[in-house]
Amino acid sequence: MRKTPLTAASCAVVLAMAACGSPGGAAGGGADAPVRVGIVYSATGPLASYGEQYRQGFEAGLAHATGGTMEIDGRPVEVEYADDAGDPTKAVSATRDLIGTGHDIIAGSTASGIAVQVAPLAEQNDVLFISGPAATDAITGINDHTFRSGRQTYQDILTASTFMDDPDGADVVVLAQQNAFGQDNVSAVTEVLEAQGASVDGVLAPPDTTDLTPFAEQVSRAEPDLVFVAWAGETASAMWQALDQQGVLDSTEVVTGLDIKPSYPVFGEAGGRISFLSHYFDGASDTEVARIMRENVEAGGGTVDLFTPDGFTAAQMVVHAASAGDDVRDRIGALEGWTFDGVKGELTIRAEDHALLQPMYQVRLVGEGAEARPELVAEIPAADVEPAAAR
Repeated sequence: MRKTPLTAASCAVVLAMAACGSPGGAAGGGADAPVRVGIVYSATGPLASYGEQYRQGFEAGLAHATGGTMEIDGRPVEVEYADDAGDPTKAVSATRDLIGTGHDIIAGSTASGIAVQVAPLAEQNDVLFISGPAATDAITGINDHTFRSGRQTYQDILTASTFMDDPDGADVVVLAQQNAFGQDNVSAVTEVLEAQGASVDGVLAPPDTTDLTPFAEQVSRAEPDLVFVAWAGETASAMWQALDQQGVLDSTEVVTGLDIKPSYPVFGEAGGRISFLSHYFDGASDTEVARIMRENVEAGGGTVDLFTPDGFTAAQMVVHAASAGDDVRDRIGALEGWTFDGVKGELTIRAEDHALLQPMYQVRLVGEGAEARPELVAEIPAADVEPAAAR
């Protein structure tokens, strides 16, 4: 890797897989030394589109949080990007290299399976880690050094539960992929809805499976009262087609998270038969910060989407933490319990486990094909989707 100083005029991007220098290189370095931030994220791989949204949001957020100076208390901010390609081994290697070359704030983690591998490194090396779009609940409370800038699965499930009049006695099936994200969703749905009297079963498909008919048939045979779909990646279209062919969309309530803009046409005619929960979509909130994010992202040639706020929020957290000085404990203390104005409105970092408390959204998809677009049904207050404390 090579280091990239950020200036008000330019936010250069560096993508590389390895860093030079020896582990244990000194971080910080005095009042005039740069603040060195390492971003390990998916620039390529199956979640590359999510990673790009995060990157655009981070750069827009850094410009906003530093007032356009790209400095924190007079110290220049140096950001170095590393592509993990969705591979935990590459992510761990890149993180170690960044820490070894003096980067004492690490952010990114597009994928849940990567976030849980990077978080322990932060604690072991006494640096700050701010996870990104990775939704796994395991990140919340994993250690004192780890925070998150996005939502977590538990918040998705609590939002999904708002579509049910009364979960007591209901049969719920979770259709997901056999990976950390999918397993977390099954666990979260089970924990949340069984506590409300529902019976929950999971149907998990291997992430690389392209024939999803057998799994759709399994869902159909269960005759559930509600199907919660947790899916990411390129097989989403085949999955929705399989559910439609098996009559699931016409026979029961189907709830899923609204994905990125290019996915909207995937639903086709089925879109009107699906209830969507949303972490964010372009236009979900009309806060001043949301408007600033959109202006900054579009000025850089980007487009606001699902995970753009995660990058923006991460930058706000980086600047706030670094303003507390170089000591990681001071940075942790600055973030714990911090309430601030974010893209989605007022956000709070819960002190005891670092959950990011935030509102969520009920959404419907209107139109088909290229005309499909999300329409806000309701904003769910942060207090109504607050996850159980992790510690």
